[in-house]
Amino acid sequence: MSKQRSRRDVLAALGAGSVAGVAGCVGAGTADVGGDATGTRTAADALTVFHAGSLTAAFADLEAGYTASHNVTVAQESAGSVRSTKKVTQPPHRAADVLAVADFRLLRDGLLPDYGDWYAVFATNAMTVAYTEKSAYSEEFGPETWWDILARDDVAVGHSDPAVDPNGYRAIMSMDLGAIPFEGEALYDEATASALTENATIPASDEVDLIGQLQAGKLDYAWSYRSFGATHDVETVDLQTAVDLSGSTSAYADHYAEVTVEAGGTTYTGAPIAYGVTVPSTAAHPDAGASWIAYMLSDGAATLDADGFAALDTAAVPAAHADAVPEPVMAAAEAQSSLGPLSL
Repeated sequence: MSKQRSRRDVLAALGAGSVAGVAGCVGAGTADVGGDATGTRTAADALTVFHAGSLTAAFADLEAGYTASHNVTVAQESAGSVRSTKKVTQPPHRAADVLAVADFRLLRDGLLPDYGDWYAVFATNAMTVAYTEKSAYSEEFGPETWWDILARDDVAVGHSDPAVDPNGYRAIMSMDLGAIPFEGEALYDEATASALTENATIPASDEVDLIGQLQAGKLDYAWSYRSFGATHDVETVDLQTAVDLSGSTSAYADHYAEVTVEAGGTTYTGAPIAYGVTVPSTAAHPDAGASWIAYMLSDGAATLDADGFAALDTAAVPAAHADAVPEPVMAAAEAQSSLGPLSL
């Protein structure tokens, strides 16, 4: 396995790539996604990307690398993944050339087959709790004390809205999982689990707003993803694998599946975290969308790693839908019927 590059190293490389991209405009030329013979950008050049809030920093970095070699303007919209998906699946069925979500099942179960033909699973993450040095009891907070501190009445804890954001329903799952024995041992009892959920508020719709409130001092602790520790000025704690939804074995998957959360009229079942991406059927520029995804899965994978995600060595597309996957994407992916314990 190659050594993971730091975010600073990757961004420095992107900067060099930008210079090369400018030089290419004078010499051999950039790889155009659209435009006329004069090189003037037209409406066809616009690339619309809907993505999970947790992907905001990574996708900003990906945009820098992508636009260095593609003559295209990018319009990105960040929101909770449930909300992002519903922008496409519910009226007025907005056009998006790329839809990237924090829970691939939103694509598998909610987008296909009416609003998409395929998807790719490209990265994993882990649940965590973010805090700052100004957070109450921060000097005591750690892997063996987090549940005790988060249950205290004088601590302000928040998670995002589970009806619109997977981070919200995953936060509730993590709190519940700690009271369920894994391999014969639980982290804490049911009373502690109840105290954790009762003490947690929902002050924001997605994790980006939540982290902003944490940094502003309105919260002491915020349920978040491990990747935020790489891209934001916050501290994070490494939770036990039994609760952080990062385990990739069948044993962990079975354990996670013991919890469910009902939100927004949908029941979500615990599962290992896996991010998904697709070109929806509403795309105005599907070729441009496929080009972005192909870049993300190949050259852009190092950016995802540097921004705290665990990019898959090879993205996985469901074998049942492999024929619908655009060729540039398929060149960076592999058709599978399952990904570890996850059914695709």
